[in-house]
Amino acid sequence: MQKPSPNLGGKYVPQFLVIHFTGATSAESAVNWFLNNNAEASAHLVIGDDGSITQMAPFNVVTWHAGKSQWAGLKGLNSHSIGIELANAGQLEKQGANWVSRLDRKIIANEMVKVAAHKNGGTKTGWHTFSEIQLKTANEIANLLVSHYGLKDIVGHDDIAPGRKVDPGPAFPMSSFRSRALGRKDETIDDYMTLDSLNIRKGPGSEFEPITKPLPKGTIVSVIRTEGSWGFVDVETSVHNLNDLQGWVAIKFLGKV
Repeated sequence: MQKPSPNLGGKYVPQFLVIHFTGATSAESAVNWFLNNNAEASAHLVIGDDGSITQMAPFNVVTWHAGKSQWAGLKGLNSHSIGIELANAGQLEKQGANWVSRLDRKIIANEMVKVAAHKNGGTKTGWHTFSEIQLKTANEIANLLVSHYGLKDIVGHDDIAPGRKVDPGPAFPMSSFRSRALGRKDETIDDYMTLDSLNIRKGPGSEFEPITKPLPKGTIVSVIRTEGSWGFVDVETSVHNLNDLQGWVAIKFLGKV
């Protein structure tokens, strides 16, 4: 779907991709805001939690998504980056026993909340997690954009404007997202499936502490590198409410998909 925003600059050549969350739970609210002449804000794409896509500007036209920002020696990332907004409440407020969206005041189910401190500082709080279809859609788009424009990097708003912005925050799996989109996954990397419940550890050996509860039987992983009988894997799906899980597993308990 295309809904052109009036809040645009001139043509440019993008070098980076910047990931944002909208702060609200619906894509429609972000789209409507970017259609407002008085908003003085826009982005190239808005992706809903159902994987729906709304394009609000051509990728070679400046949008107003980054604000005061800098990265890799460049200032003002509006003129250097594509902006993608993911419909997501972001940082949440505690209201009694519930976690609540700060913007539209909707209650977020506990299974959709990650409690964590932001990498740039602050205390632990709730963050709205992203849906699998939303992340899958965003990754597919990021792959296409990296391939077409030769983008140099993928960053968060909180990377280019630290202290001022917190999106996409600790619930977004930036490490694995960047790796997949920037070409880590190629024809030499195969997918595997866990043949049984399997511990995923902090290092290549049973003496290393597990990162989380065991991976369920049938979990799909990519083996990035090996060390003896152990493999460092990237878990392809959300497991135990974690969307950015990487660690070491015993290779003998994996079967090729």
